[in-house]
Amino acid sequence: MSKILFVLTGADHWTLADGTRHPTGFWAEEAVAPYEAFKAAGHEIVVATPGGVVPTVDRGSLAPEVNGGQEGADQVTAALAAFTELRSPIRLADVRLDDYAAVFYPGGHGPMEDLAVDADSGRLLTLALDSGKPLGVVCHGPAALLAATRSDGTNAFAGRDVAAFTNEEEVQGGFADRAKWLLETRLVEAGVHVEAAEPWLPHVVVDGNLVTGQNPASSAPLAAELLKKLA
Repeated sequence: MSKILFVLTGADHWTLADGTRHPTGFWAEEAVAPYEAFKAAGHEIVVATPGGVVPTVDRGSLAPEVNGGQEGADQVTAALAAFTELRSPIRLADVRLDDYAAVFYPGGHGPMEDLAVDADSGRLLTLALDSGKPLGVVCHGPAALLAATRSDGTNAFAGRDVAAFTNEEEVQGGFADRAKWLLETRLVEAGVHVEAAEPWLPHVVVDGNLVTGQNPASSAPLAAELLKKLA
């Protein structure tokens, strides 16, 4: 079968407006739900991060209250342990898009810290978008789209329809008044069309080869859409 590239944040914190560092990383469900779906379909997974650092999971994403209870939390933790590719990522700068059939970006607040300004990631996203290969991005992962600028300075995703973690969800999550900037706002400023749905419910937007999801609950449906494109 095919190789799918997972691009994860290398950050273990998110710098807030007052300069404090909020511990974070990638959101567990957004990585493991697509991972399990892709592996079950027979695909090979390769993980890349900035600098090839081993990615940090946001400990909050392993809590019972965000996983439907203790049983769900135990399942996510076990799935994360089985995601062995996380332990040996390659350097994002070394990625050759030709080696992969699809590219996927999970979220967590980590991408707000590093991928939003990572030039290697921005170039990869632009190449992936232009290549026509399936490209999936979920929740705060679309922060990485902000670094995807063309030679004329415009954003490669300007005019595209996407789903991303909304300002309303950031408010309800308790971070809107503490953040340096809000994802939905910054994407709109870059010319991206953000289709916001009800907070916390699954919402996936398909625009050509680009498949995006609004929040953690959108991870599994997004993976299903990517698998359709790979079929």
